[in-house]
Amino acid sequence: MRAGAVGRCHGRRPDARGRRRRRMRLRRLLLRYYPPGIILEYVQDSEPKTRSIDLLDLRPDTDAIALVDEIQKGEPLITSCKEQVIHLVRRLQEKLGEKEDHKFYLSKVLRAHILPLTNVAFNKSGSRFITGSYDRTCKVWDTASGEELRTLEGHGNVVYAIAFNNPYGDKIATGSFDKTCKLWSTETGKCYHTFRGHSAEIGHSAEIIALSFNTTGDRIITGSFDHTVAVWDVGTRRVLHTLIGHRGEISSAQFSWDCSLIVTGSMDKTCKLWNAMTGTHIATLTGHSDEVLDVCFDYAGQRIATASADGSARVYDARTKKCIAKLEGHGGEISKVCFNPKGNRILTASSDKTARLWDAATGQCLQILEGHTDEIFSCAFNYKGDIIITGSKDNSCRIWH
Repeated sequence: MRAGAVGRCHGRRPDARGRRRRRMRLRRLLLRYYPPGIILEYVQDSEPKTRSIDLLDLRPDTDAIALVDEIQKGEPLITSCKEQVIHLVRRLQEKLGEKEDHKFYLSKVLRAHILPLTNVAFNKSGSRFITGSYDRTCKVWDTASGEELRTLEGHGNVVYAIAFNNPYGDKIATGSFDKTCKLWSTETGKCYHTFRGHSAEIGHSAEIIALSFNTTGDRIITGSFDHTVAVWDVGTRRVLHTLIGHRGEISSAQFSWDCSLIVTGSMDKTCKLWNAMTGTHIATLTGHSDEVLDVCFDYAGQRIATASADGSARVYDARTKKCIAKLEGHGGEISKVCFNPKGNRILTASSDKTARLWDAATGQCLQILEGHTDEIFSCAFNYKGDIIITGSKDNSCRIWH
């Protein structure tokens, strides 16, 4: 979350070796809470540009002064406002150190579609959410009022996988049992393009059940019942890589925040990690005794959560590939799992008609969200982490604050 402009800096990059570097001028700094980072807005050759200092390993007890000294070695642009950068790092540390004891309460119930829902997803701010359904449509909703804003129609079968291109939120992708993925305008509902194919080389030969944008919005991944994951270039609309290796249908696929990794889950009971740039397989995460139904990264890309038909969820360290927590307590299969933006809470949705909130570090269940009358297959946090949405086979969405 950017907290707006938090300071202006005037100064040129101190480098006497080249005119191009001397023309770079830092304009202002922006704070990004999740994942922790500082955005630099600067001007180069009269052209406004931005880049980020990612602080994915920042902790409340990190030495801020030493950290900024280290950052400055690779980012001389901050030399003219080093004290301000130290102040921003400390603000991020305060945010990371905040104690949470938030209980969620039901805010509203929405009857979304005539036929059963398949998935729900928020835009970044949480002001809009989308629902997919067996009625072959995706609907866009206003979160505050519960009003339906528009219906995206055009698929020839169940709309199963849905996603906003967060953090932008101006596009929506839908994946369907009609073997295609469509790209839509959030504001107008216009369909920009249909990604389709009839073989593993140019698309999927079976239903699409998972999809995800990367955070820069120029790639989409789609997972299919054909056991493969396709990586698409949004601009050229071509398949860049096909990830082949799972021995069962793909249930879930997601990019890491920095777009370097892809995680996939499968009915073969495993979760796999892939290099997003090359499409090569990195590791296989095992441990579940039944199908893996969902996978996700935390916002920093340092942990992976998996949800399984065995009724448990697991948390893995993305670096060591080791299981670091087990979430046990649901009375049925877990179909969805997600981290809150801060990364200290995990939300799960289950066929036992409940959603559960867990401590991500200990695996302790903190709260049970009850009220749906049929299995819950989807759940999501908004970007602030203070709103939850759950979608159920009872044809309703519930908003929790």
